[in-house]
Amino acid sequence: MGSGTYNGIGADAHFACDFSIGLELGFSGLLDKVRYYKNKHTSQEEFYEAEEITVLAILEFISRHIEMAQELLNRETRAELQESLTEMICANEQLLISPPKTFLEACQFIAWFNTVSRIYDRDGAGMNLDAVLMPYYENDRKQGLTEEKACFILSNLLVNDPHYYQISGIDRDGYDLTNDLSYLILKAAHKLNISTNLTIRIHEHTPPELMEQAVSYLFHDRHGWPRFSGNKGVMKYARNEGVSIEDARSRIAVGCNWMAVPGLEYPLNDCTKINGVRVFEVAFYEMEHMADKSMARLYEFYEDHMKKAIDIIAQGINHHLDHQHAMMPELVMNLMMRDTIEFGEDISVCAKHFTIGVDGAGLATIADSFSALEQRIEREQILTWEEAYAAVRSNFETPAGERIRLMLKSSERYCQGNSLGDQWAVRISADFTRDIKAYRMPRGRQLVPGWFSWSNTIDFGRAVGATPDGRRAFTPITHGANPNPGFRKDGAATSMATGIARIQSGYGNTCPLQLEIDPKISADEGGLKNVETLLRTHIDMGGTLININILDRDTLFKANENPMLYPDLVVRVTGFTAYFATLSPEFRQLVLDRFVEGF
Repeated sequence: MGSGTYNGIGADAHFACDFSIGLELGFSGLLDKVRYYKNKHTSQEEFYEAEEITVLAILEFISRHIEMAQELLNRETRAELQESLTEMICANEQLLISPPKTFLEACQFIAWFNTVSRIYDRDGAGMNLDAVLMPYYENDRKQGLTEEKACFILSNLLVNDPHYYQISGIDRDGYDLTNDLSYLILKAAHKLNISTNLTIRIHEHTPPELMEQAVSYLFHDRHGWPRFSGNKGVMKYARNEGVSIEDARSRIAVGCNWMAVPGLEYPLNDCTKINGVRVFEVAFYEMEHMADKSMARLYEFYEDHMKKAIDIIAQGINHHLDHQHAMMPELVMNLMMRDTIEFGEDISVCAKHFTIGVDGAGLATIADSFSALEQRIEREQILTWEEAYAAVRSNFETPAGERIRLMLKSSERYCQGNSLGDQWAVRISADFTRDIKAYRMPRGRQLVPGWFSWSNTIDFGRAVGATPDGRRAFTPITHGANPNPGFRKDGAATSMATGIARIQSGYGNTCPLQLEIDPKISADEGGLKNVETLLRTHIDMGGTLININILDRDTLFKANENPMLYPDLVVRVTGFTAYFATLSPEFRQLVLDRFVEGF
C-alpha cells in the first residue's frame, strides 16, 4: 500500500444489484426463492444456508424496528407523529409478508436493503432511482399520493444513507429515461439541503429542463451535487469483449468513479490502482547513469515498468477473484443478482461480466515531467541531463535547484491547450490503455483502463521523491486525470474540460473531470448557462464523468484558515462529498490546489 500499486486483494467489489429482483419478490419472496433452490440443488447446501440466514436476519431486523416503532406510538401524544408512526408500522409489516406495493413501501424496501448491505460489506451502490420507482409513483398518484408527500418520502430515502443513485439516462432500447420523478428526486435533495450522491447521465436527448434544474442546484445549494456522466463516453464500454450495446446502456453510475451493469457485473472498480508517478521515478533513475540519455530511452523504460506494474495488478486481481467466494461471499447482494440463487453460486463466480477497472494515478505529474525534460533539455538545450538529475535528486534544495525547479515548472503543461504537456498526456493515456487491454486474463476476466486516484493522491505522493515537473519530494501527486495546480491562469475551466476529454481511455471506464470553480458571476447573470455549456462540451467530446463544486473563492480560503467557522461548507472531494471542516489539512489543501476561477 502507498508505493506503486493497489492490487485489489481483499478489496470491496463495488458492483450494483438489480433492484427489480427484490422489489418484485420482496424479502419474504426472496426467502421462498432461496428455499426453493436449496431443495433443488442439494449439493450447494452451505451456500443456501448462508443466504437463508441472511434473509431471516433481515426480517428479524425489520421486526425489531416495528416493535420499537410500536413502543414509540404507545407513548406518543402528538397526532401528526401518531399518524406517521402508524404509517411506518403498516408499511413495514407489509414488507415482512409481501413485496412492496406502494411508493412508500418501495422506498422503505430500498432503505432496508441499503442499510443491511452497508453493514455487511460497505456497499454504496444504488440504482437508476427514477426509472425503478416510477411505476410505484404513478400508481400511488392515481390513488391520491401528493407530490409533496412523495417528495418527503424521497428526502427520507436520500438522508437514510449516502448511496449512489443515477437519474435519467437511456434504457436498453436507447430511449430517454427522464420522467416526473427525475425532477422530483432533485427537488427532494434540494429540500434536504445537504450533500447527496446523485448522478445524471447526459445524452443527446436529455431534456434541457432537467439539465437546467440540476445546474441551478449546483449554484444555489453549493453542496457538490449532482454529478454528471456522459453517455457518449460511457457507451464505449461496449468495446469490451462480450459486452452488448444493451448492457452498455444499462450500466449506471453507482460510485466515486465507477459504474456497473445492475445484476450482471462484478467489476472490482475503484480498488486497483497504479501509481504512475512511482513508475516514472523508477524509469527516470534507471537511465541516470547511462551515457546515451534521451527522451526516447526514458519513455522506453517507463513503458517497460508500466507493463510490470500492470502484471502485478493482474496477479493480485486473479488471486482475489479466485478466493473471494470463500473469503468474503457477497451474501447480501447475491440476493438481487442474476443467476446466483438460481445456481447456488456467489456473484464473484457466476457474473456475466468480470470487467476489472485498473486506474492510473498522477497523469499530469507524469506528462508534465516528460514535457519539462523534453522542452528544456532536448528542444531548447538550456539544461543538461546531469543538471536535471542533480536538481531532482536534491529535492531542488541545492544552490541552483530552485532556479532549475522554476525552469521546469514553467515549461508547457498538460491542459494548457495543444501544449507539449497535452501531447504527452494523450500519448501516455493511449499507451496505458493499449497495454491494459493487451493483457490476457483467465476465465473471462478483462482489465478496463481509466484514470482516477481518489484519496490516493496523498498516499501515493508520500512514496515518491521530487519529480521533473517541479513537484517536491513526498508531496501529493496530481489528482486522477486533472492537471497540475496553476497550470493556467485564464480560461482554465474550459481548457481542463478539453484536455481531460482528450485523454479518455475509450473503453467506458471513467477519467473524471474534477472541477472546483468560482464562476465569478451569478446564475442569473449567465453563470448557470456558462456552467451548462462547459458540462455539455466536455460530455460531447467523450467525457465520462464530471465531479463539480461551485464555490466562492474567498469563503473557501477563509474556511481553510478557520474550518470550524464554516461547519456547513460541503465540498466534493473526489467522487464523495464531505464537510470541509472534517477534512484533514492535506485534503483541504487538495481542494484548494484544484480551484480555478471564471471561464
